[in-house]
Parts: sequence; C-alpha cells; structure tokens
Amino acid sequence: MKLALFLPVLLLVAWFALRWLQVWGTFPNPPAAAGRPDAVKAAHGEVLWIEADGARIEAWFLPASATTSAAPLVIYAHGNGELIDFWVEQFAPMRAAGVNVLLVEYPGYGRSRGGPSERNVTATLVAAYDQAVRDPRVDPARIVGYGRSLGGGAIAQLAARRPMAALVLESTFTSLTDIVRGFGIPDWLMVNHFDSRAALADFQGPVLLLHGTRDVNIPVTHAYGLQRALPHATLQLLDCGHNDCPRQWELLLGFLARNGVCRKPDEEMPHEEIHC
Repeated sequence: MKLALFLPVLLLVAWFALRWLQVWGTFPNPPAAAGRPDAVKAAHGEVLWIEADGARIEAWFLPASATTSAAPLVIYAHGNGELIDFWVEQFAPMRAAGVNVLLVEYPGYGRSRGGPSERNVTATLVAAYDQAVRDPRVDPARIVGYGRSLGGGAIAQLAARRPMAALVLESTFTSLTDIVRGFGIPDWLMVNHFDSRAALADFQGPVLLLHGTRDVNIPVTHAYGLQRALPHATLQLLDCGHNDCPRQWELLLGFLARNGVCRKPDEEMPHEEIHC
C-alpha cells in the first residue's frame, strides 16, 4: 500500500525534475558579472526596450556606418549561454558595410525581465521586429535574420511569423526535440521544441547555413537535415566546433550581395568592397 502511494509521488518528482533540467539546459543564463552594459555606448549604439508578454526586454541597435538612406537590418539572436553584451564588437564589419544590427536579449537574461521560454523568446523577437520596421533608418524590405545555436531556432520562429529578405543559421539544430531525444527523453516531456525544420517549411527566401564539422554540441548532421528540408539553402561547412568558429563576414556579405540585400561589386572592379 505504501509503495502504491509512493510511486505516483516519485513519478511526479521525476517529471518536474526532467522539465527543470530541460529549462536549465536550454536557457543557462550567464552570471551578472559577465555583463558589459557600457559596451553599447562605446560602440555608439542605442539601448531599446521591448515590451513583450508583459516583460521589459533589452535590445541594442547598432546603426550602420556612413549611410544616408534606409539600410538593411540584421536581427541577431545569440546562443543560449550568451548575452547581447558579447556581440557588439563582433558586428563591426557588418556596420562598416552599411548594415544596421539589432541585438535582441532573451527574457530573464542580462538586464531583461521575465523568464525565457520558446513562447516568450519568440514573442520578444516578433515585438523587436515590429518596433524596428518603424525606424526610418531601416529598410523594411531588407531585414535579415541571423541566429547562432539556440538563436537559430529562435530566428526560425520569427521567420515563420514575419517577412524576411534572407536568413543565416549558424550551428543550428533541426529541432530541439531531435537534440533531447538523443538523451532518451520522450517527446511528451519536452518543454521547448524550437522546431526549425517545421518553422521554415514555407520560407522561400535565401538561407545560408553555417556549421562546424567538429561540432559535438549540435552535430553537423543537423545542418544536413536543414539542407534537405530547405533545398534552396546554401550550406557552408567550417573546420571548427560549436563555440570556436570564426565569424564569416566576407562570406555573409557575399551571400547578401548575391541575393539583392547588398550592392554587388562592379563587374569591372571585382575587388571593390561590398556595400549595403
């Protein structure tokens, strides 16, 4: 009799523990000491506050350099153990090429309120997009989504809800379910799914897939899976792992130029730098 009473309690505890481990593993918030709140000011950027699902979320707008008209915008979603603070300097080459950049924080990360979940992160990105398209410095027809790791799954959700000129998915999974299933966790216990493959099923725009061949966190098989689901996507394999891949700005700018987001170099001046 005691065992009959104890077993349901044990199963309930195990259920809650598995769900908590999933949330913790999906959204490991960096410590407050890792933040660099002054980085945006040093880069001549602007702090924006996004209202999403009743929470106030921080975003940083990094304007393009030396542009006199509405320019393209890259909306960037970072990996799960990162902050927008880490990425300001990284995007300097894109800004120099005439691209605006919007770094969007996740709910509960850094100085942002709320708590992270697939629904809340997606709502935050949608709200950030809607706010950005009203900015006269942004060309609404040339908005590009760029996500790394978990951020790729988040950007895929945004692309399913808002129009985008192009997508860049770096070290991204086919779905979070595919990752977790490898640990023996059944689908019905999944808290967040981030099904990139399903979200992008109807996306017809250009897609650039970047993935390290030595990635053990999200194996390169996920990149092949996304390529099969998106036959029009371009897959670029990199000789790196998950967190050590060098930024591919020249490759990315070439991709944007070929797809009309940026200006192509003059054919008579093939070494001219790409400008957006």
